[in-house]
Amino acid sequence: MNDSLFSTTLGYSSNFSMASGSKKIIIAALIGNALISITKFVAASMTGSSAMLSEGIHSVVDTGNQILLLYGLKRAAQPASPQFPFGHGKEIYLWSFVVAILIFAVGAGVSIYEGVYHIRHPSTLHDPTINYIVLGLAMIFEGGALYFALKEFNKVRGPYSYVEAVQRGKDPSMFVVLFEDCAAMLGLFVALAGIILAQITGNALWDGVASVIIGLILAFTAAWLAHETKGLLIGEAANKDIVEGIHRIASEQESIEKINEVLTLHMGPEFILVNMSISFKSHLPVGNIEKAIETITKNIKEEFPMTKKVFIEAESAK
Repeated sequence: MNDSLFSTTLGYSSNFSMASGSKKIIIAALIGNALISITKFVAASMTGSSAMLSEGIHSVVDTGNQILLLYGLKRAAQPASPQFPFGHGKEIYLWSFVVAILIFAVGAGVSIYEGVYHIRHPSTLHDPTINYIVLGLAMIFEGGALYFALKEFNKVRGPYSYVEAVQRGKDPSMFVVLFEDCAAMLGLFVALAGIILAQITGNALWDGVASVIIGLILAFTAAWLAHETKGLLIGEAANKDIVEGIHRIASEQESIEKINEVLTLHMGPEFILVNMSISFKSHLPVGNIEKAIETITKNIKEEFPMTKKVFIEAESAK
């Protein structure tokens, strides 16, 4: 995740609020998962389908994840304090990483366990009609949540493909929900295929196989999420365009001899910290240096609004 996908950082006009968009996506996904999780468990208990049970567990895990993401957004919005002078923006990175771990440990782990158990001990087949009804309703709810997530994501992904946008993104709450919704839809199709094959062949083994596949889908999703959020949690630089833009703005000052270093750090999805080392021309009055630093800082913040803090270390040219 080296670059930012958000149009405001790339020079495109956008009035879309990332935090607002993230919250809308999460709430939509939360409502969708809450509506179908109970019905999946009821269907699983009535039919004995391990694939349906795995889907129920998947929906419960997703519901819990959305609650954690909302909590993370609330925590990240807290103002700076003496103990946390740069605010709490990184909290959303922490909770997104926790979500990835939960998907792997609970969602994938339980689904694979249930699948292996039912492969070794196939259950008696029941009338799968209720499974089809529940899966159909789940596809409608999950499809609606996925459509809404894609719609909001498209507003901020700019000219990039979906994969590139995720890799460049600095707001994990958006792509976490998008990943979950994609995995959920794929899992529903796998569950449907497993139930159909079990009904056609009369062999409940296929139901267990579907559960294992759902678990593997969740494991892959969790691994990718963990990979994408790890860099943000550790501390990623701003995208290349922003760094080059900052360098360009500073270079416009005639009093500068050399720009030694431009360091950037995302303290949150909408908070970039900038630290620069600049060598000024020899024998410049202190007032000229101060004016140049003030101008550079002002221009950087105007062109890149996410640069909330700019620190410039002035050095004399050697």
